[in-house]
Order: sequence, then C-alpha cells, then structure tokens
Amino acid sequence: MTRFWLILVFISFCFATEDIPNKDCSKDVADDRGKMQPWDKGAWETGEYRNIFLEAGYKQEDIDAKLAKAYHDVFEGPDRVYFEVGDSMAYVSDLKNHDARTEGLSYGLMVAVQLNKKDVFDRLWRWTKKYMQHQEGSREAYFAWSVKPETGEHNAENSASDGELYFITALLFASNRWGNDTGIDYYGEARRILDAMWSKDGTDGVYNVINIEHKQISFVPESNGYNWTDPSYHLPAFFEIWAEYARDGHEQFYRDCADTARAFLHRVVHPETGLNPDVAEFNGEPRKFFSMPASFRFDSWRVPMNIAMDYSWYAKDKEWQQDYCKRIQDFLFCRGIDTFEDQFNIDGTLPKWILPAGGYQTLRHSLGFVSTAAAASIMGTQAKSWKFVDTLWNAKLEPYEDGYFDPYYDGLLYLFSLMHLSGNYRIIKPQISE
Repeated sequence: MTRFWLILVFISFCFATEDIPNKDCSKDVADDRGKMQPWDKGAWETGEYRNIFLEAGYKQEDIDAKLAKAYHDVFEGPDRVYFEVGDSMAYVSDLKNHDARTEGLSYGLMVAVQLNKKDVFDRLWRWTKKYMQHQEGSREAYFAWSVKPETGEHNAENSASDGELYFITALLFASNRWGNDTGIDYYGEARRILDAMWSKDGTDGVYNVINIEHKQISFVPESNGYNWTDPSYHLPAFFEIWAEYARDGHEQFYRDCADTARAFLHRVVHPETGLNPDVAEFNGEPRKFFSMPASFRFDSWRVPMNIAMDYSWYAKDKEWQQDYCKRIQDFLFCRGIDTFEDQFNIDGTLPKWILPAGGYQTLRHSLGFVSTAAAASIMGTQAKSWKFVDTLWNAKLEPYEDGYFDPYYDGLLYLFSLMHLSGNYRIIKPQISE
C-alpha cells in the first residue's frame, strides 16, 4: 500500500473534526465467557495453536466453512484476486491499483503453503520468478515490487522489503512441507534471495533488505530508503524462522533482528492508543512521508496481526504484547466496535488529511482493520476481546455502502485473520505430518 503515496500527495485534503470520545476506554465489559485467557507459551515450544473461534463458542464445522468460503472468495470466486496464466503460472492482483505487487504475490504464497495448496503455491512462484525477480545486475535475486499483470512490464524496478521477507519465509515453509524434489527447489530459491541479500554492499545504491547497523528491516533496500522503516514490516516471528531453517550462517543475526523488532515495536506504538505510524525512523519516531504527516493508515493495520503472530508462535514478549492488545482494543472499542475508523493520528485524533484508496477518499470501518484488530485477541486478557472476535465472525467481504470494494487488501487480511483465529496459521516444521 505504502509505495503509491508519492502520487497521492497532490490530492486535495479532507478534513475531519471528531476527536476521541470523552469516556473511560479502559473498562472491561460483561460477557458470559469471562475474561479471555491468553496462553503462556508459544507454539514453537508446545506445538499447539489456539482455535479462538472454538473457544468463543462457534462450532468447528462452521469455522471450517467460514475459512473455506473466505479462501474461495479471495482465490476462486467471481471477485477473486488470484488469476491463473496458462498451465503453470498465476498471479495475485491489487485490482483497485491495477497491478500485481510483491505484497500480494508473497501473501498468496503464504496462504497456499499454510493451507497445503501446492499447485497454487507453485503457480504463484513461477510467475513471480519469471516476471518480478531480477535475474542479473545490482538487484539480482530481488523483486520489482509492482508489475503490470497483463504483460509483466515493471512499473518500478526497486523492491519493497516486506515482499522479500514474505517470499523467503514462505519458501522455507514450502521446503519443510513438500521437500525440494517435486519440481521446485524451494530451499534453494530461498537461499538464493538470502545469499544475494548478503552480497548487496551499496553498489548502485542497493543494500541488504535488513539495515545491518540497526538490525531492522528497511523500507526499501535502496538509496535513502535503506535508512528508515515501516512498522508493519517488523515480523519478529519470521526472523526466528530464518534463524531455524535458513542455515546460511547468519542465525544469531536473525535472532538479534527478532529481538530488535520486538524492542522497536515497544518504541513505535503510542503508549495510550496502541497506534503506530505507517513509516518511522529506526528509533521509533514517526517519519513524515514526503508532504504527508505521519499517521496510522493502511500499512499500519497489519501491526496487530503481526504482533499476535509473534505471540502465538513464540510468546517471548508476552507481558508487553498483552498490554498492547489491551491498549489498542480499548481505544477501538471506545471509538465504537462496529464503527471505528481506519485512519488516525497516532494520538487517536482523526487526521485532517485522508489517504485515498481505489478512487475514494474517506474514513470507513474497514474489514481489513476489523480483521487484524480481532486477530490481536490471541493476546487478549479482557472479556472485551471476545467482542472483537464476534465482530470479525459476523463481518463479510462485500462492497461497502458507497460501492468501494477491496477483495485484495481487505480480503487477504480478512483471510489471514481467520487463519490465525482458527489455529490455521502455523510454523511449518520439516516433514510435518498431515
């Protein structure tokens, strides 16, 4: 989402005046299910994953059906964002922006490997490798972040670092799940990206995806973008996976990156609202993006889900993560659990300038953010967290009242969150039994 901001800064400003409601947002609510009880240990240690929906009282057959429908809607239905090309390739398209992005392709790969859909994974990887991956030059093995899906022509040559992060992790999981002798050497493909990443020394302005000095993922691994970051790119759980399965000699560095990502998240989220800016300095200070003020926008929606994933898998920062969940869910509950907006200033006030999407420039109660706010309930300690789970359960991937519809970003975050809350977003260890 972030990379289109530059062309949007010239769009007219919209003004919003409503402030944070004047009431106590810290009070819990009554619920027959009582307070939610987060687990003390992560799945890496226990091998177990919570099915929050089941705990909430929903039937397993209904949970399975809801997840299957969400996958169908995003990958197979009439409003799908997944498109097959010929006999062996496919891509995921951000329909509202008329392109295919490393964000979407890498998300598609992660969905496919998590749900054991090998054909979908292989098709997406072949398309990605052919049309997005640079095969030579200073960017060799990196990916052009935006491509015209009809022709494969690059809209931009540079990378967005979250794409590489997801590609590597999904490929390592594919290697663990399916092995490397069924047509694609998944581990070899992951290592190619990693090895190339470590060879980038600033030649032609191209660097490691990770800022080596700060041990944090860069916004883009090129030029000045190497020197700042996007909080939604900080996935400590993925760096833990690299440390276990990449086997490239940088294991301790990746573990350090996981710890640094957790510390960064402490700094970057607001101490009261739990909100974070879309882009930030490595010290956690909000960063102004060209002429736009630092605010919580589309990229930021992913942060609650990312922190929940780290809690579910590793629970290494559980006290802070539980408190984070309380802060952000308290704030959103105060805004109205069925009405909270999707863009804010970090202090929780509404922004004077609204970032447009898909030709619309308005605040809305967005499914993508509703979904990730619910995923945070994995860390929940209040009865209030059940309400967010219920809200997601009752949500639908469909057009909004004004006609805006985003089966790409809303749809993928919705699907990911259903996977998390049903226990179907997992660490895939080698030779996992089905």
